[in-house]
Amino acid sequence: MDRFINKTKQIIFAQQGGIFSSALIISGMIVISGVFGFLRYRILAGYFTKEELDIFFAAFRLPDLIFEILITGALTSSFIPVFIKYQKNKEELEQHISSIFNLLLIILVMIVIVLYFSMDSLIPFITPGFKGEKLMQVILYSKILLISQLPFLVAGNFLTGIAQAHKTFFITSVAPILYNLSVIVGTLLFASQFHLLAPILGVSVGAVLFFLIQIPIIITFEIKYRLTIKITNGVKEFFKMIGPRILTVIITQIDATIDLSLTSLLGSGSYTIFYLAQHLQLLPVSVIGVAFGQASLPYLSEMVEQGRQDELKKIIIESLLNLFFFTVPIMVFFVFARTPLIRVFFGGEKFDWDATVQTAYTLSYFALSLPFHAVYYFLTRCFYALFDSKTPFIISLFTIALNTLLSLYFILVVKLPIWSLAISFSVSVIANSTILFIILSARLKNMDIPFFIKEISKMTLASCLASLPAYYLIKLMDNLLLDTTRTINVFVLLTSSALLYFLLYLLLSWLLNIKEMYSISRLFAKAKLFQKKITEITSYE
Repeated sequence: MDRFINKTKQIIFAQQGGIFSSALIISGMIVISGVFGFLRYRILAGYFTKEELDIFFAAFRLPDLIFEILITGALTSSFIPVFIKYQKNKEELEQHISSIFNLLLIILVMIVIVLYFSMDSLIPFITPGFKGEKLMQVILYSKILLISQLPFLVAGNFLTGIAQAHKTFFITSVAPILYNLSVIVGTLLFASQFHLLAPILGVSVGAVLFFLIQIPIIITFEIKYRLTIKITNGVKEFFKMIGPRILTVIITQIDATIDLSLTSLLGSGSYTIFYLAQHLQLLPVSVIGVAFGQASLPYLSEMVEQGRQDELKKIIIESLLNLFFFTVPIMVFFVFARTPLIRVFFGGEKFDWDATVQTAYTLSYFALSLPFHAVYYFLTRCFYALFDSKTPFIISLFTIALNTLLSLYFILVVKLPIWSLAISFSVSVIANSTILFIILSARLKNMDIPFFIKEISKMTLASCLASLPAYYLIKLMDNLLLDTTRTINVFVLLTSSALLYFLLYLLLSWLLNIKEMYSISRLFAKAKLFQKKITEITSYE
């Protein structure tokens, strides 16, 4: 039994040896979490109409804003470089960690108090299209989430930052799975009795579980928490770095809030359509782009700290090409298979055909920026590793302004439907990642840009050629072979076309001699190694 426990601890708290293996662990757990996440959405679509889901999703807007500022703005971008810089002196490191956490906790409490008592005024302002009982429900649920969900998510993500700084990613990837599972169980068990309040309570319980499961991180890495605040050099560096990043997140969240305001003017159910399409596009972005970005920061920071410039340039080009190799074909697939995708993921009992068609169109326009969105997270980590958060902030400021102006123009002036907001989003994301790459390549110099462009062009060609047979297979099966009024048949149709498409893509990648084709073999090698470790803990005597 002791052997089993020790082996299990080795798996859970194992330090990864490279970016690819770290990204593989994170991606695998994000996939599992994503399955539960979209099962959550499908269950919600089966229990509630799109008009009712407007209330549920809108209630997250202000709590999410604060969460993104404190976590995405502070911890994920600035904490790890500071941690790595001071990790050799444990006592000094613990002083930095405790002071940073305590300061963030004070800031969180102050913001929660102010927002709670301002909610009655803020919600009507950001949702001008919501009236009466619908508006009152959004206010109530927003207050519940602000108090019961937000503090535990912030504390849990602080522990996530400590684990990732130690290059440990397994346990931090399990936490979101429990979060999604809690929402699913809450909806299934209590929706008939408490209606929309059931998934809200599920979210609250999930946030507590998200925090509790990560408490062993402190014990394992022997981090001693201190109830003190000292303005040390590490604390100064941390808050110096988070300034531009927090401003970037604030502007991004303002832009997201404007999207909520505009969709509320387009009629009931519009925000649900926008929200679901955007989150389906975010699934591959999270699995590939966010995972790779999270995994890369500790390694990039070490290279910069040790002055390994040539190795840094090489790994940046290789990493970007790997990201494009996986995301370009997904982008094309999301465009030509958009309707069956929406039906499989969100085709609940109360999600009608009109909602399916509008969500499918919106998804296809979101998908256009999918590869650029995925590489964005890695590119920003490159700048953070260089202790530069100002450049991403300035670029984000410009592209977010572009997104906002285009959104306002499309909705208020040209009067386009909901999918026009996805076009605005894609244009701004493509511009953001492109400008980031141009500046990064100019700063590091002598990066192999011609090879980079050539490889991406071959990936795009392979994806487009592979899509033609897969698209016509969907048409053939839909019209002649399957009764697609049944979800199981839609799933068979989607799986068949996806299998044909991705096999053709791999074949064409081999014929076009795309170098990143060999990253597939590395992925399977890493997966087999991890499977071997899992087998070891089950074969004890």
